[in-house]
Amino acid sequence: MGGFLVSLLSTLLAIPAVTGFIACVLFVIFGQVTVRKLRKNPETKQALGIEFASGWNILNVAQLALPQSVAQKIWRRSMGLEAGPDVLYRYTTTFDRVLARAFYILFVFSGSGFAILVMLNWLKAFD
Repeated sequence: MGGFLVSLLSTLLAIPAVTGFIACVLFVIFGQVTVRKLRKNPETKQALGIEFASGWNILNVAQLALPQSVAQKIWRRSMGLEAGPDVLYRYTTTFDRVLARAFYILFVFSGSGFAILVMLNWLKAFD
């Protein structure tokens, strides 16, 4: 039974790995297409949130994937660490929002998939 579980976990690892790779490609495209446009605009440059590490504001802008009311609540509670949703929605197009949604969904799915597989692998170690 143990060999089957290891084989199953190895096979399941391919799913978040492929989605993670696609999310990485979309991260670069989203950064070049949308975030670069927002960085060049003097009205939006200061509204992109704090950049803890290089590329962090790409993740801040990816909150375009969230409904505007949810993004507004997150922004109010984050004390300005996140990107301002009003400015983001005003200066982005529908294509930018679709690209943000595709990136964000794949990013979250791959990260969650890896975390679940790590927990399953950890539980398997205690057989």
